Amino acid sequence: MYIPTPFRVVDRETLYDFIEQHGFATLVTASQGGPVASHVPLWLDRERQVVAGHLARANPQCDQLTGVESLAIFQGPHAYISPTWYATTPAVPTWNYTAVHVTGIATRLSDERTAEVVDRLVSKYESGRANPWPNELPPEFRQRMLAGIVGFELPLDRIEGKFKLGQNRSAADQKGVVQGLAGEGGEAARLAEFASQFLEQGEAARPPESQAGRAMG
Repeated sequence: MYIPTPFRVVDRETLYDFIEQHGFATLVTASQGGPVASHVPLWLDRERQVVAGHLARANPQCDQLTGVESLAIFQGPHAYISPTWYATTPAVPTWNYTAVHVTGIATRLSDERTAEVVDRLVSKYESGRANPWPNELPPEFRQRMLAGIVGFELPLDRIEGKFKLGQNRSAADQKGVVQGLAGEGGEAARLAEFASQFLEQGEAARPPESQAGRAMG
């Protein structure tokens, strides 16, 4: 991933938090016929430094999960940036976004480990609900469902973070963008909230030299 210095995020805990908050990933592998992608929720095991999930057994990508490098793309809030929000002129439009890439050689999981990953994902997304699903299924039904999927885990051999939030612009421009995004609502407002928090508190997540440069990336 192309990452100009102002937008590079290197703090591991920041990257792990992002993966946990935006766990629906795009899993990309290469095949002789070209790149293949699937969209799957992934669970982060911080202690073992892997992400894990499952694919439908009928998905041809299952055959590419061993011995080849895979890429998991986690994407957070993103939105169009109008130059009218900047204090500085002249200026041009751009797109601000947040993303983390994880690259490693995936391995397929045993049936037992696959069941564990499924339970972990269910627990994560049911947690906090007013009436969480108890994940209690008849044994025969559960086994039939598990037989239809293939579990895998991807080690965090390489992890890259890019939060393009206007760090290369002045404080006045950054403030104008946050206000403009907040007024748009929806995804733009979510980006405004993320940017406001990160720009105020996220200095430790970026390299010291990130205060220099004007790259647009």
